[in-house]
Formats: sequence, structure tokens, C-alpha cells
Amino acid sequence: MPRKLLKFLILFDNANLLYFPGQFVSGRVLVELEDETPVQGVFFHVVGEGTVKVSDNQNQRHTDKENYIDFKMRLLGEHGHAPVLLSAGIHSFPFKLGLPLGLPSTFLGKHGWVQFFCKAAIKEDSGLVHKNQQVFIVMNPIDLNVEPPVLAQPFHCEIEHKLGLTCVTAGAVVCRVRLDRGGYVPGETIGVWASVTNHSKVTIKKTAACLSETIHYLSRSKIVNTERRELSRVTRGKIRAGETDDWNNEQLFVPPLPPTNLRGCHLIKIQYDVFFIIKPDNLEKEIKLQLPIMIASYPYRNADGTLRRKRGAEYPASLPVFRPWLDVKQKVLV
Repeated sequence: MPRKLLKFLILFDNANLLYFPGQFVSGRVLVELEDETPVQGVFFHVVGEGTVKVSDNQNQRHTDKENYIDFKMRLLGEHGHAPVLLSAGIHSFPFKLGLPLGLPSTFLGKHGWVQFFCKAAIKEDSGLVHKNQQVFIVMNPIDLNVEPPVLAQPFHCEIEHKLGLTCVTAGAVVCRVRLDRGGYVPGETIGVWASVTNHSKVTIKKTAACLSETIHYLSRSKIVNTERRELSRVTRGKIRAGETDDWNNEQLFVPPLPPTNLRGCHLIKIQYDVFFIIKPDNLEKEIKLQLPIMIASYPYRNADGTLRRKRGAEYPASLPVFRPWLDVKQKVLV
């Protein structure tokens, strides 16, 4: 009996399977039969969902789920009616569905994901059911041109921190940091200006600027797991007691990244930061200044619509959908 079904495919009109919220997902379910077959129906189901699954240190399992799309349709047959006799050969059943606005982007992480897929089923009159499934990708882009104008302005942060606990080593380290703006896209570089003055008697071993990604996984509105990883770094050397070191537009590269936009998802939150780090040459902890930034999909444009190309930028032709570094052990910012 199973040999009756030679092919059962879900084919999308868009071959790259990439869609934006508000677009139509269309295609066809292709069925090829070896023999004439009575069927009760051909069913189609479009699903979009977010899921978090985390085990904590006490082996307690935290799970949560939310739905973005749950749309069912019947491509053949009617409920309660007689079976439909499908002849041998190829049959094509078209489908078309408009994606809601505001969908979060596809995301695959270690402890959670946002996924979109179509499921199709054929139910024979004998009761035998054939099933198939096809994933598609949703990308909800961020356009810097429609975000708050403050992101285009320089971003400042400063701190005064005392090093040492005795009168011999006591003294302040004064640090001022400025980024050229608060919003970027992959392929651009983040311009970093800084002034670090060492009024203490402790040598500063090094200073560094790091671009980091933080992913929070939530269950029942509480953070149950956090991942942090470093994506790029610029480092400078020693600052002895009484000296000042000035950073003058040091360039921190923004690697090709999927869109950070998970707006509409309440289970996974993504944050990008530039950390400016001061490492004392003793047992004291590092001094860190945190500057949150936005990584977007579309760069700034001029009033005439032309690209406002950032100097030194190498915009990638396409952005990855997945994060290849999720399974790679890297130095983590703590």
C-alpha cells in the first residue's frame, strides 16, 4: 500500500525560503501516486513558534512556548463528505498565506529557538496518513533610518575608579569613552575614542574594547539562562602610574551577523554591547564600561536615498540566518 505514494513534497515559490513579515508564503503540495487512491483529504498547517528549554544546575527543567502563527487549511476534500478518488500520476495543490506583521526573526540558539514551518498530510480512506514538513525562514529587518535619531549621535560614557586599598597604591583611574554612534550594521566598524588617565601607583596592564553578544532565555517571564560571547576586540598596551593613554578612532569590526531583531518574541532577548575594559597589573578585578549598541540590517542613507557609506565598511552581500559560533568555545565576557 505505501508504494502508492511515489512523491509527497512541499514546494515554495520562493526557492531561498526567506520571507519578511507582511509577505505572502505561497507554493504547492506535490503528490505523485502510482495507483488510483481514494483519500479523505489533503491538509496543510502553517506554524510559527518560540520555544525555550533549559536545565539549571539542580537539573530542574525550564520550558516555555509561544505561538506566532497557527493556521490550518484543507487543500482537498470536505469534512463529512465521501472520499475523493485521486488518479495515478501527479497532483498539485496550491497554497498561499499572508504572514502577519511584527513576526520575530528566525533564531536558533543552544537553549531556545524561533522557527516557522509548514506541515502537510494526506489521509487515505484506509486510514493511512502520510506526513511531510518544510521549514522556512522569517527575517524581520531593522532599518537604522526609522529608528530613534539618537542612535546616529556619538555615545559617551565615563568612570572614575580607585585602585588599591592602601595609601601606597591608592589612586584613581579616570576613563572617558566615546563611540561614533549607537547604531551599526554588519561590515561596518565602530569608532572608539577613549582617554585613560592613571592617577594610581598601579600599572595598568592593558586596555581593550570588545563587541559582545548577550542572549537571555526566559521562562514564565524570568531569565533562566544567559549566554555571552565576544565577537571582536581591539587591545592597547600598558599605562604606567601618572600616564595617560588616548584612543583615537580605533576601529572595532562588526562581523556578519543575523538581524538582532527578536521583537515580538518574549522568550529570547538579544543584546549587543561594546565593553571598554581596563586590566590592572595586580589582583584587582577588571574595570568595565558597558555601552549598549544596536546592530541593524539596513545602514543609514542620505536624504536622496543613496547609501551613507561608512569609511572602511565592507557590507556583506548577504547576512547569515544562523549563528555559526554558537557551538564554538570562545572567551566569554563575565
